[in-house]
Amino acid sequence: MSELKLQEIDALRGGFTSDPIARIAQNAVTATDINAIALDRNIAVSIDPLMSNQLDAWPITNQKQSGRCWLFAGTNFLKQHVIEELKVDNFEFSQAYLHFWDKLEKANWFLTSIIELADRPLDDRTTARLLADPIGDGGQWDMFVSLVLKYGLVPKYAMPETESSSSTRSMNTTLCTLLRRGAGLLRAAVAAGEDADALRQQLVADVYRVLSIHLGTPPTTFVWQWKNKDKKFTRGGTFTPLEFAAKYVTIDLTQYVCVVNDPRTTSPFGSVLTVDYLGNVVGGRPIRYLNAEADVLKSLTKKAILDGRVVWFGCDVGKQFSRASGVWDAAIFDYESVYGVPLGMSKAERLELGNSAMTHAMVITGIDVNDDGSARRYRVENSWGDDRSDKGFDTMNDSWFAEYVFELAVPISDLPAELAAQLDQQPIVLPLWDPMGALA
Repeated sequence: MSELKLQEIDALRGGFTSDPIARIAQNAVTATDINAIALDRNIAVSIDPLMSNQLDAWPITNQKQSGRCWLFAGTNFLKQHVIEELKVDNFEFSQAYLHFWDKLEKANWFLTSIIELADRPLDDRTTARLLADPIGDGGQWDMFVSLVLKYGLVPKYAMPETESSSSTRSMNTTLCTLLRRGAGLLRAAVAAGEDADALRQQLVADVYRVLSIHLGTPPTTFVWQWKNKDKKFTRGGTFTPLEFAAKYVTIDLTQYVCVVNDPRTTSPFGSVLTVDYLGNVVGGRPIRYLNAEADVLKSLTKKAILDGRVVWFGCDVGKQFSRASGVWDAAIFDYESVYGVPLGMSKAERLELGNSAMTHAMVITGIDVNDDGSARRYRVENSWGDDRSDKGFDTMNDSWFAEYVFELAVPISDLPAELAAQLDQQPIVLPLWDPMGALA
C-alpha cells in the first residue's frame, strides 16, 4: 500500500488554491446545493410534461416513509383496469394488505434460508447478506405476483394505512432483531440435531404478532360497493381477498415476464437470469429475468402504451434526477464541469463497480412520440405524493431510459418471437449480492 505523504498534500493544496475555476466552484457549492450549480438549464427548460399518448386520469399515491414502491407500482399497474371497468374517477388497492403478507412471507423465506445454510459460517457471503437485510421493504415483480396469487387483493378501505405502514423504520427494527435472534437459535438447533422447523413456526408466529400490532389484522372478507362517475351506487357484495382479485384483476399475471437490461458480458442478451436466495413466498414464483437490449425495452414500453396499457418498471431513480421539477435526463446535471474531474462510466461499468442498481419501481403511463415514431420522453406515475412535479407525475427523457431503466414487466405475448423462444432455457444463477438482486 502507498502512504499518502505530507508533501503530496501540500502539492494538492497549492494546486487547488492556484486554480481560479476550482475556487469559484468552491464558493458556489459551499453556499448552494450542488444540483442547483450543476443543473443544465438548457435541458431543464426544454422539457414539458405534455405527452402525445397519455393513459392516466387519476390522482397520485403516496408511499410516504416506506420502501414499498414496488407494491405501489404493482397496485397502480392493476388499478387502471378497475377504474376503466367500473367507470370511476379513482380506485386504490390496499398496499398495507400486501405489505403485511410480504413481511410475513419474507420472514419465513429468511428463516427457511437460514436453516438451509446453517452449516455455513456466519461470514459466508450469502448468509451475511441475508442477515444484513432479513426483512426489508423492497421487492421485485415476481414477488408482487406471488403475493397476489396467494393472498389476493382488497380495496384500500378494507385495510387502510397505519402509522407503521407509512413509516416502517420502527417496525422493521423490531422485526430485524426478532429474526436475527431467531437465526442464531435456528443455527444452534441444527447444530444440536433439534427440530429446527418447529422453532421456525414459532418465530413466524412471533412475526405475525408484531405485524398485527403495527399494521392491523388482514381482513378475511369485506363488503365492496362504489359510485361511478355518474354517481350511480352499486353494491358488489361480500368478497374474500382471493375472490376480489379473481373478479377485478382482468389480466393473467402468470403470463407476464420481467425483461431486464443488463449489459454486462456475464449476462448475455437473450439469456434468462435468476438470483440465488432472492424471493419472498416459499413455493411461489421464482425471480426470473429475460435479458435484452435497451431498445427492446423501449419498444415494448411504446407498444404497451399505444395499446392502452400502463407499464410497471424498475430503475436507478436517484441518478440524474431533478426532484424539484420531476425530470430525469441522462445529462441534466453536469457534475464533471463543476468538479473538474472525470465521472463517466458505462451502464455495464456502473453495475460491475457498484455504482448503479435497481432502487425504485414506478409505472409508465404515457409516451411522447416524435413524428418519425421514436420516443421523446415518457410520463411516469410515481408514489411520492402530489405536491411536486405535475401533481406527482414525473417526466423521463428518452436519453435517461437507456442508461438507468433496468427492468419492466410485460406480457409474454408482446415479446419478439426470437426473444420469447429463450424463456425455456435454464437460467444463469446470479449470487444474492449481485446488483440484479437489488430490491426496488
